[in-house]
Amino acid sequence: MELGTALLAVGAGERAASFDIFNDTLDPAWIAQALEATGTATIRRRKLPAERAVWLVIGMGLLRDRSIEEVVRHLNLVLPARGERQTVTKAAIAQARTRLGSPPLAALFALTAAAWAPPSADAYRWRGLVVYGVDGTTLRVPDTAENDGTFGRVPTRWESTGGYPLVRLVALMVLRSHVLAGLAFGPYATSELTLAEPLWTQLPDASLTLIDREFATYELFDRLADAARARHWLTRVKKRLRWDVVQRLGPGDALVELRPSASHRRAHRALPEVLRVRAVRYHRRGFRPQTLLTSLLDPATYPATEIVALYHERWEIELGFDEVKTHTLEREEALRSKTPARIAQELWGLAIGYNLVRLAMARVAGRLGVPPPRISFRHALQLVRLCWLTGWLASPGAVPRRLETLDEELALLVLPERRSRQYPRAVKIKMSNYPRKRPRRRRPRAK
Repeated sequence: MELGTALLAVGAGERAASFDIFNDTLDPAWIAQALEATGTATIRRRKLPAERAVWLVIGMGLLRDRSIEEVVRHLNLVLPARGERQTVTKAAIAQARTRLGSPPLAALFALTAAAWAPPSADAYRWRGLVVYGVDGTTLRVPDTAENDGTFGRVPTRWESTGGYPLVRLVALMVLRSHVLAGLAFGPYATSELTLAEPLWTQLPDASLTLIDREFATYELFDRLADAARARHWLTRVKKRLRWDVVQRLGPGDALVELRPSASHRRAHRALPEVLRVRAVRYHRRGFRPQTLLTSLLDPATYPATEIVALYHERWEIELGFDEVKTHTLEREEALRSKTPARIAQELWGLAIGYNLVRLAMARVAGRLGVPPPRISFRHALQLVRLCWLTGWLASPGAVPRRLETLDEELALLVLPERRSRQYPRAVKIKMSNYPRKRPRRRRPRAK
């Protein structure tokens, strides 16, 4: 389409909504279903109805470097009215978000995750099992009294509260495609194990869940392992955990029995007295020896060497958190919203937007015959942003071609194969030339 023709089309009000490129992935009927289920569907005609306010919240996450007003304009969310300009005020945008609330976004995420995650996991099985991961992280939220009262802060050695309030998140992710299958969040003081409670019921049959050792509890081991449903777990051993060896399966490979402590047994009387699991000990050059625990008991079906290699895919969820914090949120200090209700709304929209980008990457990866992590997330996100930011130049009939062009560009973003880690993980602290703000301690006066 020539620029002059496009400008004339814009002047005539024939702009295409930029979010239309995702209509094949995010069915508009799902949005309508989520709105109806939560009782927030728009009845009267508004410039910014509820179904478009949903796209506003999703766009806020993917277009982090743009103001909310610019997101509305770039996505062409305002419905044209006869005899009026196709604009909307800041107050109207805020009112649209308030009317929408967070329940429709939560319902939409649950609906889409249930439709997207199982096929994505099924495409990249390991030994007949779909591979999931569960882990947690934190995000900063604006420093307001409401956010502070709801989410809390992290205490420091100098003061009882830290710099920003923090929201704690726990995610259930398809590790080999980075598609989010579940999400839970709450105050910083709430443990990840507590937040993860509703996620365990979302695990499908014939699955293997890789969990951080902070989740490794006797009760969870018993709960996640289900031989009849072929549900399994894999984690790294906690320090000071003891067991009894039952059978040696090979070098560093044995069947062992775990027993709960007396206090744990009294608190959970329905737990079995003994739990049989498998312990795999390995040592990589340059690293400390490690031991893995798993419910995969058959050494012939699940070789120890493959279990060790698979466990290190648990870090894929850490890379997913990095993709959200570093690239999607542009390393901003905090989320946009200044109230807890809007923080929840923004988080659900961010999760849906992240999945939309990841699904586009997985589609291209499947066409090229490479795993999804071989596609650059940063450049894929930049292409999606470019497609949205230039959407006003395209006519409605050009949307299919824009989507095809997006796939063609993503195909050029194949990364080289990852090298194996040669050094242990370490925390690197970025030094600053500026002194840290902290309350001064008053020295007692000498008598």
